[in-house]
Amino acid sequence: MSKVPLTVKGAEMLRAELKKLKSKDRPRIIKAIAEARAHGDLKENAEYHAAKEQQGFAEGRIKDIDGKLSHAQIIDVTELPATGRVVFGATVELTDEDSGEKNVYRIVGEDEADARAGLLSFTSPIARALIGKEVGDIAEVRTPGGDRSYEIAKVQYI
Repeated sequence: MSKVPLTVKGAEMLRAELKKLKSKDRPRIIKAIAEARAHGDLKENAEYHAAKEQQGFAEGRIKDIDGKLSHAQIIDVTELPATGRVVFGATVELTDEDSGEKNVYRIVGEDEADARAGLLSFTSPIARALIGKEVGDIAEVRTPGGDRSYEIAKVQYI
């Protein structure tokens, strides 16, 4: 598996989710399975099957997070030189060339992405178009709604 880029905050979020899954969810699911087993016949026991399904999802997510954290490349953008270039973890203010609308995005890892909160995955079309550009550059982005042009107004490493 290749390196998984994460911001410091993203790594903390994954560690918190992993801790919750292991310390709260896993014991709760084990208890639910034990209670369902006590009801008898497992073939027609919906509670048992639901708890086993929850266990499968939880264990899968634990394995997924463990894998990502073990292969994580944690990037602290505050320690990078402020060159004005868009990089992973940077916060970018964009101006839409057509509408003049301003948007602020932070380029983050896939697990942290939330476009509504202004967090763009580094694999998204907009982020890919921005990475490597500098203040004043124009980024051309192909979107489902058509091609868009954004001017990079500001780059911050916060």
